[in-house]
Amino acid sequence: MRVNGKHVILSFVTLVLGFLISFSYQLTSGKTENIAESKQWQREYELREKLIRLEETTDKLQQELTDKQQKIREIEADLAQQEKSFKTIVEDVEKLRMFAGEVQVKGPGIEVTLADSSYVKLEDNPNNYIVHDGHVHKVVNELLTAGARAIAINGQRLMQNSYIACIGPVISVDGNEHNAPFVISAIGDPEVLFSALTIVQGVRDQLVMDNVEVKIEKKVELIFEPYLGVKND
Repeated sequence: MRVNGKHVILSFVTLVLGFLISFSYQLTSGKTENIAESKQWQREYELREKLIRLEETTDKLQQELTDKQQKIREIEADLAQQEKSFKTIVEDVEKLRMFAGEVQVKGPGIEVTLADSSYVKLEDNPNNYIVHDGHVHKVVNELLTAGARAIAINGQRLMQNSYIACIGPVISVDGNEHNAPFVISAIGDPEVLFSALTIVQGVRDQLVMDNVEVKIEKKVELIFEPYLGVKND
């Protein structure tokens, strides 16, 4: 069979056309892949940027929360201190009212009875065998030092400005005369008050050395009424 020149040219053209189509497809496919990859990279970049911004916002909000929590703690501490101060003021006012005799006071405590000596040597001065104001002062001062909340002598409450004086055989408390024996009552911790008076070479031993008869009793409850003439709210 003889090959025609037209057939040769047509075959060549077909071959070239097929090559061009194949090349164009590969080129287009490559571009499509590149575009897809570019879009994927752009999306990932945007997501990373959003994540970074979210982390920054989270850090900022966390810092604000920490600051507010610190302020709340400071406010709570300040309120607690104010409450403590207020409670202390109330307690101080109650103590002052108690010492001023404006309120009733009750609680456990002790009673100390001081009596003139039942034995007096004929050759001695009788004044050396009776209770003097100095003896009463010793007991009262020791009780106050030991934490007594309130003190009374023969039922008369002592105030913060009370005075005790000796007038012959009697003792004057704020101008009111009292005869022996003198019962000094004190409200407070019975064990502490008792120990304070009975310590070796303490007040009790000193009174005994001065020929004063001393009797100390612990009491479950003592009641001191408000000072006469003072209103109890």
